[in-house]
Amino acid sequence: MGHTLCVCSRGTLTIDNKRYLFIQKLGEGGFSYVDLVEGLQDGQFYALKRILCHEQQDQEEAQREADMHRLFQHPNILRLEAYCLTDRGSKQEAWLLLPFFKRGTLWSEVEGLKDKGSFLSEDQILLLLLGICRGLEAIHFKGYAHRDLKPTNILLGDDGQSVLMDLGSMNQAQIQVEGSRQALALQDWAAQRCIISYCAPELFSVQSHCVIDERTDVWSLGCVLYAMMFGEGPYDMVFQKGDSVALAVQNQLSIPQSPRHSPELRQLLASMMTVYPQCRPHTSLLLNQLESLQPTAPGQHTTHI
Repeated sequence: MGHTLCVCSRGTLTIDNKRYLFIQKLGEGGFSYVDLVEGLQDGQFYALKRILCHEQQDQEEAQREADMHRLFQHPNILRLEAYCLTDRGSKQEAWLLLPFFKRGTLWSEVEGLKDKGSFLSEDQILLLLLGICRGLEAIHFKGYAHRDLKPTNILLGDDGQSVLMDLGSMNQAQIQVEGSRQALALQDWAAQRCIISYCAPELFSVQSHCVIDERTDVWSLGCVLYAMMFGEGPYDMVFQKGDSVALAVQNQLSIPQSPRHSPELRQLLASMMTVYPQCRPHTSLLLNQLESLQPTAPGQHTTHI
């Protein structure tokens, strides 16, 4: 790999011959943890994602996540600074060193505004959506799909730039399903790897003979847009109440009326939330529409997101 790691003293570590100081824990979930560390040579802050590997398959999945990051040098996709595998007692941990975004995620922004009884403006939504869509377009161009797009997987830069993260669920954009066994396997995979309230309808009940393509991401993008517009995802409450999201997504979404949103934005949302994937637009078309809807002087708005 070319990367070496050692714990040099309490609170410090070395990755690829560079020393870092542990600052604090940022979060954890499942079998992964994220810590805030500071580079002692450059003074920059980084997020260190640590994935606990119980078996060989875990190591392979962590390696694949690192490989997915390395595919891209794009301003709207989180870059990987370094990667290594290290012994931690009787197990191993995969470590991904990533840039730290002090503003946090899109979800934290949406929640913070909602707590104040406020929402993102349409201009702010359009700018954020444009960045997310550009990141997805870059992923789709290389023949992959994100498959786990949600507001907690979108970071916000200091300039209001949206950056896609958590590439661990990425797989090939077009999946040819041939037979019930493959259909059930894909369905089970989606249930484990994709957040249910942002998951496309076609992944809840995969047909025995079909093609699943990258427009699963377009559905998830529609759910993200809805969350930006209304402060929560369209199926968050369905999930929280314990009702069936799988059933709910089979019906065309009813979009609440609001004077905050133009007919064009509502139409854009409706096109993404089309139940039948063949009728959903590709990201290339969405980008064309978004670029035509951008504010005439976006520099006036970027600092207010």
